[in-house]
Amino acid sequence: MSQLNSRQQEAVSYTQGPLLVLAGAGSGKTSVITRKIAWLIQHHQISARHIAAVTFTNKAAREMKERVSALVPRSETRGLIVSTFHNLGLRIIKQEQAASGLRRGFSILDQTDSRELLKELLHRGDSERDVQAAEFIHARISKWKNELVTPEQALSTAETDEDMRAAIAYGEYNRMLRACNAVDFDDLIMLPVVLFREQPRILEKWRNRVRYLLVDEYQDTNSAQYELVRQLVEPLGRFTVVGDDDQSIYAWRGARPENLAQLQTDWPNLKVVKLEQNYRSTGRILKAANAVISNNPHVFEKTLWSDYGYGDPIRVVSLRDEDAETDWIASDLFHQRMQRGLHWKDFAILYRGNFQSRMMETKLQSLQIPYKVSGGKSFFARSEVKDLMCYFRLLVNPDDDNAFLRIINTPRREIGPATLEKLAGWAAKRNQSMYHVCDDFALSEIMPPKSAEKLREFKQWLDAKRELCFRDNSTRAIRELITEMDYEGWLHQNSSSPRIGEKRVENIWTLVASVQRMLDKDEDGDTDLETVIAKLVLIDMLEQQDNEDDTDKVQLMTLHASKGLEYPHVYLMGVEEELLPHRTSIEEDTIVEERRLMYVGITRAKRNLTLSHAMTRKQFGEKVDTVPSRFIEELPQEDLEFVGEGAKIDPDRADEMAQASIAGLRALLN
Repeated sequence: MSQLNSRQQEAVSYTQGPLLVLAGAGSGKTSVITRKIAWLIQHHQISARHIAAVTFTNKAAREMKERVSALVPRSETRGLIVSTFHNLGLRIIKQEQAASGLRRGFSILDQTDSRELLKELLHRGDSERDVQAAEFIHARISKWKNELVTPEQALSTAETDEDMRAAIAYGEYNRMLRACNAVDFDDLIMLPVVLFREQPRILEKWRNRVRYLLVDEYQDTNSAQYELVRQLVEPLGRFTVVGDDDQSIYAWRGARPENLAQLQTDWPNLKVVKLEQNYRSTGRILKAANAVISNNPHVFEKTLWSDYGYGDPIRVVSLRDEDAETDWIASDLFHQRMQRGLHWKDFAILYRGNFQSRMMETKLQSLQIPYKVSGGKSFFARSEVKDLMCYFRLLVNPDDDNAFLRIINTPRREIGPATLEKLAGWAAKRNQSMYHVCDDFALSEIMPPKSAEKLREFKQWLDAKRELCFRDNSTRAIRELITEMDYEGWLHQNSSSPRIGEKRVENIWTLVASVQRMLDKDEDGDTDLETVIAKLVLIDMLEQQDNEDDTDKVQLMTLHASKGLEYPHVYLMGVEEELLPHRTSIEEDTIVEERRLMYVGITRAKRNLTLSHAMTRKQFGEKVDTVPSRFIEELPQEDLEFVGEGAKIDPDRADEMAQASIAGLRALLN
């Protein structure tokens, strides 16, 4: 507690009732949560097994666990739950799976698997239009689940034909999930909430299990997550939630910053503690952040401040076009690094949309500046790679229903949803996997003989490949598998252009080459296909979860991806109307969230902040004039230094910068 300021100490020690900790950017909220867990265990004698702390990312949960471990002996933390919301939901479902209508070994479908299942239900292919239709309905279903709307409710409230089609698809999709003993990502929250509503006895059991609940990033909760928290903490209100309505930037995926205000309605005795001391940025950067965000309406007012000095002016750079903008940023970054003797990883370049990174990457490459793009698409997330990985998984584990469902009709084998539903029902009766019962003779009695024959042919074909894998030559079997099902032809047929088709084909042979290399290594003398596939799946999981990179590289990322991170020197590019704020937000009058996005971008900077915008930008092949963002006008003008086209630049200062750059280059070469 001695390491905390007075507000943080107040937040940690208050346990008499419900508590909201309004934590500004960089105000040490993780320290408050982890120390409060230690305080509850060591000063209030609440057993660790009765405490749960939830957040939104695996990275944040891991950091919390590590910090708690440094504060409390391992013997005192047994049973402590520190996890993401979805992992908590999964824990509940696994312990109550019979009551949830699930059997042992149920599968969890990720977003890609869910969309593929929907495409099958909608009888859609892989054309751009088909993919968009499936994505639209998937987003609608996800929104309904996040708002705890059942298929029946969605159907009864449908107002348009589009709503009706989506609601019908929702019902069929849920029925297929249950028939296949599977859940999707959103079910991990919705199912526990529904279970608690319908079975008070189970809810009471979990309230007794979780006697104190801590929630991080509360402004990012959706309706279902809010309800799950409310169910667990009623009627005593033994909880601490930490959040910042000014950093709520995920409305597009269901987050409701209104949940912070709703707490006061549901808990009139709610205590609010504000953490306003920032441990990250200079006073000038915080003044700018406070000025911008003050233009948003607030239920809770707060003002960030810092002991780190006032700091350098915020540069606003106006350039001719996007080419000049990226050129200036790359050159200035190079100069700053040499002049100040900094590391590349001290710099971050932030932008509103991923497309802005392409030209920036080219400029950095031309100057041989090492960089990393965060939030890019993982190799393993590509649909063709996921397809092959599912074939591999089924080769080594025929019980993997999730993998079976993804590839049974990829490429298309005319095995429709009705056939799969009957197959799933039969597999459940036999208490076996769907793949195992594909050659049961009885299938001809419950489905058309032609459908049963197609299933039997598929199983016999893959069984032969499995035998070849483990008897003779694994990579030969994999190559035959790809060739015999004409997967290359399928990719070309379902790609939007020949170039994209070629790229997708290249990806599958890259994966096969990786398998071959891992088999050839055989360092332990016992490497087989099963071991290699397990390693590849693990690589996939680690690639998705590991967002940290300690190598010396400039970081490039979207504003959304930057939340929770900090860098000494930040460039925020494209600060223009229709880009930041985005055109859609202007049309839909949702500027408040874009302003919060600007606030997040500003507060990533610790020492120096540069905002850039282009005066013209290419749109659909034509150059159009652009307007600087309204957010620049909302900044305290006396704290800005304007640079670039039309700005007055002091010749002496320009000469001084040039001399310093030359000196830095000489020192670097020496």
